Amino acid sequence: MAEILIVEDERAQREALAGYLRKTGHRVTTAASGTEALEGNSVPDVVLLDLRLPDIHGLDLLKKLREKHPDAEIIVITAYGTVRTAVEAMKLGAFDYLTKPVDLDELLLIIGRALEKHERDLEVSFLKEEVEKFRPQTGLIGESPAIKEVLSMIYRVAPSNATVLITGESGTGKELVARILHAASPRKDRRFVAVSCAAIPESLLESELFGYERGAFTGATKPKPGKFELAHGGTLFLDEIGDLPISLQVKLLRVLQEKEVERLGSTVPRKVDVRIIAATNQDL
Repeated sequence: MAEILIVEDERAQREALAGYLRKTGHRVTTAASGTEALEGNSVPDVVLLDLRLPDIHGLDLLKKLREKHPDAEIIVITAYGTVRTAVEAMKLGAFDYLTKPVDLDELLLIIGRALEKHERDLEVSFLKEEVEKFRPQTGLIGESPAIKEVLSMIYRVAPSNATVLITGESGTGKELVARILHAASPRKDRRFVAVSCAAIPESLLESELFGYERGAFTGATKPKPGKFELAHGGTLFLDEIGDLPISLQVKLLRVLQEKEVERLGSTVPRKVDVRIIAATNQDL
């Protein structure tokens, strides 16, 4: 569960919140003053902060805690809540705002949302680092709003196994984006296999993608795995997917749905774990 810091000068309230949150599985550290909170060694995921403290105003402490724990989500709790104070707290980076007496069910819901945001932010931060490390190798450079939007989408999509379609004119860097997606994903240590659907003759494309068994056709003297099998555990990039013949689109759909392929000349399905990224310059 989460590491939670409670900053509350009222002992009874502090111990009650700490005991309740410990029972729900969280690790809890407490502080009775702003000074104690700032001098503590805990690294919280969430901070519950009382705005009325004996040594420092809560909003001032909020600023200092944001500096000390930039990744933590801060939930402000006070018996002296006003809309104005709430707005100020949110402007300074508070995640949410509650007034005393604290509704424990509501508190748990807010902590849950705060932890979800905390995890997303950490993940995005990690992916940004991974993408920035990879950008010089790919040549994807630029600080324009369009490039930033592309990178933002990459940060959101990279952690998942979702199939991705990249669209754009020829020469706009679709394969670069695909490679960055792969490099920032959990599959980064496995293969990135690229196939140009437009460059391979239709008569050969099926065997290239799905592989074949010995004797499947004239010249097939030994078995050969297809690109799907070669990309197992990694990413298969299908460039110019709009040029893929209808007959192969049906087989591709089966791969997406069943996660298995059949080599030419075989009736035995083979399981594959492949993330597919496709690209096209056509309006599909």
